Amino acid sequence: MVKPILLVLGAVPAVVAALLVLPMLTQPEIPFSAAVPEDNIEIEYTVHDLRRVSFGVTDRTAADRTDILTIERDGDVTLLQIYDGYPQPAIHYDLREEEVIRIVALIKETGFMALPEDTFAVMDNVTEYTRYTIKITLNGAVTKITWPEVGATDRFIPPIITRVETTMNDILERVRDR
Repeated sequence: MVKPILLVLGAVPAVVAALLVLPMLTQPEIPFSAAVPEDNIEIEYTVHDLRRVSFGVTDRTAADRTDILTIERDGDVTLLQIYDGYPQPAIHYDLREEEVIRIVALIKETGFMALPEDTFAVMDNVTEYTRYTIKITLNGAVTKITWPEVGATDRFIPPIITRVETTMNDILERVRDR
């Protein structure tokens, strides 16, 4: 028969572990503690809507639309748009400090800067697709990753890349709708 004191002593570590893990499991966002005020970040996010044009023997890739979104540490956002080769007037937008901190935390906490610079190949049978490029400069370190939309490549795109893509696309849509 087990003594009650042993049951109590065995339950204490389980309760302490639950108290430590519970806040981490219930927190949906990346903690702001990952970002510090001294962090210097600059993001250049480019979205190309591309199509392949065949000339019989050779193929050429043409951009129907290009959006270049730049985000500075102070929250200044600039969107440059190019339609069929013609640049449009730049759109300026300001992000709140909390949003910039959330982006910095996302980049730092997930290890995005440690991802190898990579370019994902597009399948041969894809004629129209969207290609994304993100160049992040964080405290002097630079990472640049280029990837196509999910259906245009047969390679696995890591979830952290799609998470950053979703975050950047949300900001891009807000700037476009301004």
